[in-house]
Amino acid sequence: MPVPDYDEDGGGLVAKGRPGDNAEPLTVSELAGMLKRTVEDRFGFVRLRGELSGVKRAASGHLYCCLKDESAVIDGVMWRGPAAALAFRPEDGLEVVASGKLTTYPGRSKYQVVIDKLELAGEGALLALLEKLRQRLGAEGLFSPERKRPLPYLPATIGVVTSPTGAVIRDILHRLADRFPSRVLVWPVLVQGNGAAEQVAAAVRGFSALPEGHALRPDLVIIARGGGSIEDLWSFNEEAVVRAIAESAIPTISAVGHETDTTLADHAADRRAPTPTAAAEIAVPVLRELRATLVDFAVRKQRCALRPVELGRERLEARAKRLPQPQALLAPQAQKLDDLSERLRRGLRDRAAQARERLQHDNARLSPSLLRHRVERAQDRLTASGRVLASINPSNLLQKGYVRVTGTDGRTLVEAAMAKAEPALTLHFRDGPLEVAPLAGVQRKPRSVAPVKRPVAPPRQDDLFG
Repeated sequence: MPVPDYDEDGGGLVAKGRPGDNAEPLTVSELAGMLKRTVEDRFGFVRLRGELSGVKRAASGHLYCCLKDESAVIDGVMWRGPAAALAFRPEDGLEVVASGKLTTYPGRSKYQVVIDKLELAGEGALLALLEKLRQRLGAEGLFSPERKRPLPYLPATIGVVTSPTGAVIRDILHRLADRFPSRVLVWPVLVQGNGAAEQVAAAVRGFSALPEGHALRPDLVIIARGGGSIEDLWSFNEEAVVRAIAESAIPTISAVGHETDTTLADHAADRRAPTPTAAAEIAVPVLRELRATLVDFAVRKQRCALRPVELGRERLEARAKRLPQPQALLAPQAQKLDDLSERLRRGLRDRAAQARERLQHDNARLSPSLLRHRVERAQDRLTASGRVLASINPSNLLQKGYVRVTGTDGRTLVEAAMAKAEPALTLHFRDGPLEVAPLAGVQRKPRSVAPVKRPVAPPRQDDLFG
């Protein structure tokens, strides 16, 4: 079947060249490349202002987004290197200024902006980003007052996270030396620019990672920086810094900027200081004031110790004044003693007078004849008693051939039964005693002790003086 010729109306089946046309057809890739070169040559550098949308990071580190305004949208891509150096975290809704070049993406027949630099579109956008971050972190409880910890009253070691070459560290050291000289450990960091936020966060975490009791572990950490614009202080609004401060195991003071400057680090710290110098004043008390307070406490302690003594002395003096005088207490007894002494003297005098009268009366009754008669009667009684004693003395009977038998206890035995009950007997002869052994086979009976008869005393003659 013959192939139809070229139809000028475009209705042919097989493409043929047109008369006078020596141009070969372009491939799609060739056209895409031509478009790419044309666009890149014409728009080799552009700056676009718009709102971020559809922001996402790929696993490779590249950043993909869209820039839009009220009537148009353009895709954007930021390669891994520039994306890692961004000073803020891109989020949907942020108004930014993107600098780069326009190019095409042949794979989808789309054009896009390759972004080399991404910045917030003015302070308004920066503040909006700050507010969004503050709300998000605040919703997690990082700024809650319940998380705030009390600062140590007198820290032995103070850690300072700041630049080692700025005026901030000199101001802090000078103020500490004036108030209360303390040990200071400085963790040097960048406080502005790329990498500053990561260094500050690492320093705060590094102090917290030191074990308890370590010689370099501080009791308090101060995060400090001098004043500046919101861009200069932006590192202390970064999420990494805020989280590191909120998670710090050591109490923290945030002293970033001047009194009117406020960062998210101030909200996360346990205490905010308006200036770095004020942070040093908050960290330690004044040594002179402490010494004055100790002296005052010592004086008050002494007063408290002496006050009971003074009160006791006052009470004792008051009570002593109410006590009667010793002379008044002894006056009745002294008077009673005088009365008794007088009565005793009168009694003795009366008794002596009565005895004198009785003696004179008895003296009148006494006479030599009465005394002689009384002595004779006593002699007669004595002689009679001697005769009775001689008559009843058993030793005198021994001279007449009698024998006196006594037991082991020396009593005189007058019955045979009493003698049989004794284990041994003593026979008293005129010329001496003789011990007699007990008789064999003789059963002894228990002896009964006869009552000893005592001589009855003769009746007593009344005393003539009685």
